[in-house]
Amino acid sequence: MIQPRYLERLLHLDALLRSANRHTTKTLAAELEVSDRTIRSDLAFLRDRFGAPLEYSRSRGHHYTETSWQLSSVPITDGELFALTLGARMLKAYSGSVYQRQLESAIARLATRLPEQEWVDLQQMADEQILFRSGAEIDLDPAIWHGLETACLQSRSVWMTYYTAGRNVYNERKVDPYLLHIYRGTNPYLIGYCHRRKEIRWFRVDRIQQLQVLEELFQRDPTFDARDHLAMIFQHEVGGVAQVVRIWFDAATAPFIRERRWHPSQALEEHSDGSLTLQMEVGGMNDLKRWVLGYGRGARVLQPPELVEMVRGEVEQMCKLYCPVAD
Repeated sequence: MIQPRYLERLLHLDALLRSANRHTTKTLAAELEVSDRTIRSDLAFLRDRFGAPLEYSRSRGHHYTETSWQLSSVPITDGELFALTLGARMLKAYSGSVYQRQLESAIARLATRLPEQEWVDLQQMADEQILFRSGAEIDLDPAIWHGLETACLQSRSVWMTYYTAGRNVYNERKVDPYLLHIYRGTNPYLIGYCHRRKEIRWFRVDRIQQLQVLEELFQRDPTFDARDHLAMIFQHEVGGVAQVVRIWFDAATAPFIRERRWHPSQALEEHSDGSLTLQMEVGGMNDLKRWVLGYGRGARVLQPPELVEMVRGEVEQMCKLYCPVAD
């Protein structure tokens, strides 16, 4: 199946070729915001894969020699179109809608290839029987997201103004963007080499206030492996030396731990009373502290001592907020 964004570009290209305007490779590339090379590849794809009657002349530019020819050979079933429709709903709910407009545009064009009533039925099902909710919403700037996409693709450094929520400060950073990562569908991160910290760091994309894609190219660290990097962290905290972590969960909480794989290194030790101990090797303790506290009295950190003290300290401070002060 053709990828949605590629399919949308082909449909847009098809519309441009049918217009009365004279289009060269450069004007098509500018209109579609891609390179000349990409346009040449797309034209060849239309010609070779779908038999498009394409020609180029100085007077007319790129055009179809047979105006009756239709791009009807693009395969699309009602199931595929329904999947794309749900994809648009998910993007709207979970990732700040940065792709929603483009995907909905492609879906609208593809919908013309189905009988009208069939398309109405699919929309009704998507609207009424399958709902997506993301909880807390984020305010994601599409221009910043797409700028990061370009920087990652072209290996170009970026300069950004970044808000650090933990310290409530704004600062400027120069970063070599390695990849974009959407954690649990609602938390978009830029992962890259921070010139200020001299190490790989994570940046919440919705906390980037300003972004400038620089002309400067960078070379990725050849030892960096995205899968290995993501495997060593717990949730989205990066940094610190990996340590063995052991957390006990009572019998009432244990089923919620068993039903998911929380980390690639995890091992579960079952106990006769229905409780269990989760063991894994991770770096960075702050996310672990917050996660453990979320289970209240149903969880107890056994090791490392650093994490035990972090949880104890948090509980003591919470007691000061909630426990009555003795006279």
